[in-house]
Amino acid sequence: MTVDNDSENSALPDRDTTPSKATVDRIELPEFAPAAEPEGGFSLDRFLDREMSWLDFNARVLELAEDPDLFLLERVNFLSIFASNLDEFFMVRVAGLKRRIAADIAVPTAAGVNPVDQLEALLGRAHELQVRHARAFAESVVPALADENIHLVRWDELAQPEQDRLGTWFKEQVFPVLTPLAVDPAHPFPYISGLSLNLAVLVRNPLTNKQLFARLKVPDALPRLVSVDGPRAGHSKNSPARFIPLEKVIGVHLEALFPGMEVVEFHTFRVTRNEDLEVEEDDAENLLQALEKELLRRRFGPPVRLEIADDISDSVRDLLVRELGVSQDEVFSLPSPLDLRGLGDIAGIDRRDLHYPKHLARTSRFLNESETSKAADVFAAVRRRDILLHHPYDSFSTSVQAFLEQAAADPKVVAIKQTLYRTSGDSPIVDALIDAAEAGKQVLALVEIKARFDEQANISWARKLEQAGVHVVYGIVGLKTHSKLSLVVRREKGIMRRYVHIGTGNYHPRTARYYEDLGLLTCDEQVGEDVSKLFNQLSGYAPKTTFKRLLVAPRSLRSGLIDLIEREIAARHKGLDARVVIKVNSMVDEAIIDALYRASQAGVKVDVIVRGICSLRPGVAGLSDNIRVRSVLGRFLEHSRVFAFSNEGEPIVYIGSADMMHRNLDRRVEALVALSNAEDKAELLALLDKYLDAGTASWHLDADGTWTRHHLDQSGSALMDIQEYLLRSRERSAARRS
Repeated sequence: MTVDNDSENSALPDRDTTPSKATVDRIELPEFAPAAEPEGGFSLDRFLDREMSWLDFNARVLELAEDPDLFLLERVNFLSIFASNLDEFFMVRVAGLKRRIAADIAVPTAAGVNPVDQLEALLGRAHELQVRHARAFAESVVPALADENIHLVRWDELAQPEQDRLGTWFKEQVFPVLTPLAVDPAHPFPYISGLSLNLAVLVRNPLTNKQLFARLKVPDALPRLVSVDGPRAGHSKNSPARFIPLEKVIGVHLEALFPGMEVVEFHTFRVTRNEDLEVEEDDAENLLQALEKELLRRRFGPPVRLEIADDISDSVRDLLVRELGVSQDEVFSLPSPLDLRGLGDIAGIDRRDLHYPKHLARTSRFLNESETSKAADVFAAVRRRDILLHHPYDSFSTSVQAFLEQAAADPKVVAIKQTLYRTSGDSPIVDALIDAAEAGKQVLALVEIKARFDEQANISWARKLEQAGVHVVYGIVGLKTHSKLSLVVRREKGIMRRYVHIGTGNYHPRTARYYEDLGLLTCDEQVGEDVSKLFNQLSGYAPKTTFKRLLVAPRSLRSGLIDLIEREIAARHKGLDARVVIKVNSMVDEAIIDALYRASQAGVKVDVIVRGICSLRPGVAGLSDNIRVRSVLGRFLEHSRVFAFSNEGEPIVYIGSADMMHRNLDRRVEALVALSNAEDKAELLALLDKYLDAGTASWHLDADGTWTRHHLDQSGSALMDIQEYLLRSRERSAARRS
């Protein structure tokens, strides 16, 4: 599994990501909002606290790491993901809450909690989870790794030849990178960069017997866990794989850094800083320059958390607290090793028996019905019918990527328009756009340079695209462009036909292997016209644009969904069956939740499948009796967004980019598209029912905000894993066609 905090809250990482390999489609968390006024007799306590709900989400990730029945190295990976997720929570959410408190903004949250009480509760819960996380690693995962001949070792457990070899490696590869920084009257306490691992070192001058303090940063560019047995170790149980934390190697060689001094003690510590960006676009003549300046400022944000090893001395602890200016409740005392993001080094060991079985994404049957090796003509296939894609079960490379690569090479294609929110460092999507521009086609790329924690990468891609002749725009001032759109204009027999891809996921080939997403390839005239209008709105001036097959935020998406919910209420009042099923990453928006409460009170059956945050309270008598909330986590990051309505027997089904959060509905350009093919709608409705089935493993949310894992039946047998079920279904389908 991987997490998207765009977050997109996070839980599953792109395993090719650097440096932590555990920053999933990351956790871009929601903005704070004032308490919503009660309506329709609703109570003030009808919403769960969304920040606490996010911590509950990360606790579900931790439950997977604690599960002894899960593949061992996947458990290690979930430990790494948990650590990365929590880092972003502090950098963004806790930092934002501290800003509110500092600004004396005392407006309570939608859940009715004032900021000071909320911060206190969040810090307590986060500390509890971090201790549990460390315990799961030390008491459960480490012994299980040892049983598989994978060991985390101490220096004194190594034989002399091994110590000598690592000593040589330290001298040649580590020592030149290290920079000890003294703290004394001539040297002020140094700046500690966010998320860096550091050694607090006490040394004694043997001539004066005076103790001095120094800080030593553990280099980010070197492996967090050093392999004792070499990079190919651990390929089988008979081949030991031993790792030692880099800070331990540095620690035993400290005298080389402080010659003539006696090393008294050393301890690890780590600081998390406010790393959210604040760019006033209205005042920025050049958004690119303003953002680059803010990226430099991000490095110097105020601290929001201090993690220290639990064996640290009181004097060193007091010094760090004083110099960093953190409060006591922001100090997290934890067992070593700190920063378990580095467990990705162990999770990457090539032991197939300790990982999920490898899966091969299949080409959609509508793109290559014979499963031959020859690439399908995507345009011909789309002319035959709309193609609903489900990644990673359907191959991204032979569908979306092939669509854009064929468009770039096709002499009949005259124009390509593309949104880019996140993409990979070696993106074939970007390469296709460059190839198209160089071939003389008109190419427009809307690059969202404010995609959190990908800002610098997206600025680089924007400049590369511009240099190749691509028209690069950055969307609408004050809004992030989060919609996932591709538009290809092709001249066919004297007319211009528009081909469109609209989806739920980023145009990111690597994460497409780990993120569960949906996409639609179509040449439907109405969808093509709507998407053309939307691109014109994004690149030009078209504030009064209206759409027929799309719901677009911030103008019509929330109101459009509420209208559809109200239609279900009206149908129920007529005595008809009525149902709403929503699958999203986050369910926070109060207006949407209140509409679902009204639907429940009218007798409409409401099901919500949510991966991360959920502020809705299901199962409250008289309020939400008819609402169920489920959460599915697993090897893939559940990232698709689906909105389904019974519509008096003629189902309406939308897919798209929007989560039910203020940021998505009010401050982003999002797009949902209505499916028109009856077979596609039936397929998605059946899939949603499979997610909700009592025989499917999932977490259930109770009215009091408690999530309970349901993964075993009454006899103790495992319930169905929906992701494994879908993998096997694709394999069986491919076998029948071969």
